[in-house]
Amino acid sequence: MCIRRSAAGLGLLLACGFPASATDRDTVSALAAGCASCHGTEGRSPGAIPPLAGTPRAVLAARLSAFKAGDDPDATIMSRIAAGYSDDELEALARYFANLTAEEEQ
Repeated sequence: MCIRRSAAGLGLLLACGFPASATDRDTVSALAAGCASCHGTEGRSPGAIPPLAGTPRAVLAARLSAFKAGDDPDATIMSRIAAGYSDDELEALARYFANLTAEEEQ
């Protein structure tokens, strides 16, 4: 029951969005959790979808901005997802994933 409530609460937070100034580590971590369903836990994709962890911040920020602007011809669902985030949130996500290691630490 607690797991369902936590997941529902996170979904509600993600659906409602966060204020642009709310880019502290805990908030960004909660925002990043929404990326896990496609890009893997902590951005470490095990499949065909590109991993995010360890990708340079500038690369991620540019790609997220292009998605949001609708300027990426290779985008599938990411243009619709990125449109729901502020520029500050996208920058915070780019920094978050860039600071993670590409592989899980043992």
